[in-house]
Amino acid sequence: MFDHCLYFNTTALARTLEREWTAAFRDVGVTPPQGFMLRMVVAQPGLLQSELADGLAISRSTATRTLDGLQRLGLIERRPTGNDGRELGIHPTATAKRMVTALNAASAKVTARLKEQLGERVFDRTVAGVKAVKAKLA
Repeated sequence: MFDHCLYFNTTALARTLEREWTAAFRDVGVTPPQGFMLRMVVAQPGLLQSELADGLAISRSTATRTLDGLQRLGLIERRPTGNDGRELGIHPTATAKRMVTALNAASAKVTARLKEQLGERVFDRTVAGVKAVKAKLA
């Protein structure tokens, strides 16, 4: 019925991928949104919340909720940047820095499994195609 519907098929794919990454990150103790955000925070300490939201293609309110969860877990700290009293940079804690290796390994394992199931060429073309569609619709 919805064979040619971009919304239906990408949403169904997103749900499938959400299950994959949820299982992969469960042992690390974070959700997929928390895991991807934490990887970005560790890679680029001091980013502003708005920069994280933009980099992850999420709304600022979603970024706030995800950061709140990471802060409750003791994985990030919000620190004044010095530029503006209201501006806060997001920094990983020592615990987060230790976790990032496990997060990267879990993500790499899922990616390797998907490449094996789909074939590397199909995987790479699909990722490139989805990114191109997203860029054109943004």
